[in-house]
Amino acid sequence: MTATRPQGGSVFLVEDEVMIRMMVADMLEELGFSVAAQAGEINEAMRLAESADFDVAILDVNVNGKVISPVAELIRARNRPFIFATGYGSSGLPEEYRDRPALQKPFQLETLARMLDRALSQRLN
Repeated sequence: MTATRPQGGSVFLVEDEVMIRMMVADMLEELGFSVAAQAGEINEAMRLAESADFDVAILDVNVNGKVISPVAELIRARNRPFIFATGYGSSGLPEEYRDRPALQKPFQLETLARMLDRALSQRLN
């Protein structure tokens, strides 16, 4: 099985389920990305969104029952691309972010690669 290889880079990963976070981190490494920072709760994610150095973020929409919007706002203010990950589809996204890319959980390696490639290429344009 061959996945399309995005150009690589560093990823900020926010996911409250430890096993899912570990699985996504493994997928990212397989695609040639490094995990620059990761968080499993909103306050930690907000702190890292302001201070961590990363190229793109993957944000779980619902983190321990809290919506990810404050973290997304911080990342948008830094002009960094981000992708949502959700089990609820685009209707599960915060209303102000329904135009943003969303990975439907569970997702495959190829889907993750395409979304990252698209997010990073839009940043360059």
